[in-house]
Amino acid sequence: MTDSIISTSASSSFKENFNPLNRIKPLDFLSLDASIAILDVRSPSEYAVGHIPSAISFPLFTDEERAVVGTIYKQKSKKEAVKKGLEIVGPKMVEFVELAEHLNSSKLALYCWRGGMRSESMAWLLGQYGFETIILEGGYKAYRNKLHGFFDQKLPLRVVTGYTGSKKTEFLLNLKAKDEQVVDLEGLAQHQGSSFGNQKSINQPETEHFQNLVYQEFMTLDLNKTIWIEDESMHIGKVCLPENLYKQKNESPHVFIEIEKSQRVNFLIEDYGALSTEQLSDATQAISKKLGHDNASKAIDAIGAGDLKTAVEIILTYYDRQYHKSISRKRHLIEGHYKIDINKLYNLADELIKKEMRTDNNVT
Repeated sequence: MTDSIISTSASSSFKENFNPLNRIKPLDFLSLDASIAILDVRSPSEYAVGHIPSAISFPLFTDEERAVVGTIYKQKSKKEAVKKGLEIVGPKMVEFVELAEHLNSSKLALYCWRGGMRSESMAWLLGQYGFETIILEGGYKAYRNKLHGFFDQKLPLRVVTGYTGSKKTEFLLNLKAKDEQVVDLEGLAQHQGSSFGNQKSINQPETEHFQNLVYQEFMTLDLNKTIWIEDESMHIGKVCLPENLYKQKNESPHVFIEIEKSQRVNFLIEDYGALSTEQLSDATQAISKKLGHDNASKAIDAIGAGDLKTAVEIILTYYDRQYHKSISRKRHLIEGHYKIDINKLYNLADELIKKEMRTDNNVT
């Protein structure tokens, strides 16, 4: 609504000076040269929920100012809201120009929620000063629509699955280091995808922005070649995967890596051992209903006694049971089942790459 209420009294002059050809569609906007600064002119709180990953917060209104203008629009009239908007923005015009100068870019790309008056007003101001400006047609809303549409198409996914502690993420990063196409969902979510991952997670993005990061990662990839991802649940910590990406994951070929439990226990101790006793106990308590009261109590007691091996073995009874159910439901999707020593995952990566190359050659 705010986008529709900021205008200038000299609207005809605005139209004469503003070139409508400077509006470009989302895919073209996302393909702009990296040297062009992208400005998100929405309010700080809108930006915090989600934004185009490379965008800089450059708000026309603060959250409080936006609320004031919006209230006037609803309770009084559009004209009164416009006057209030001009009263707020007027004294900040020079500051906007000076902030833009510090970006060291003669060309600026802007967007607001719908590509309306907020971005138009800022583009007009900066254009009057001498910047070349570009507006995202349809605004951030159009960008989000493009994101959802992207995951409607069939993607060449290969899904790495396996029991907890199988070093799946490390395996994927190994593939990436060998120039395979990999999307590290846990890395983008800043979370390791379990109750214990909650204890290590710091500053997870909001779901909307996480999905933007995932979309950006996929946009850099060749959709004619295999894209590797991990077998994640719909939720990774507090964030959610794009719904259609999750559906496709559950319908795509899987590679099942099976590591001996004793090796997984040792890896998990190494991976989570730096957490405090309190953090480990809290994470165990969080899954106590699923783990069972007796098992949870035994695991927490073992943590308190410093016996992490026993604690991890108990906790894995729950996680292994859950993974076994999940894997059993999609046996038909598993195109490769590899029982392997945890220290030979590097070799497995090479084997899978060669297999993919043979498949591509056969298709060709």
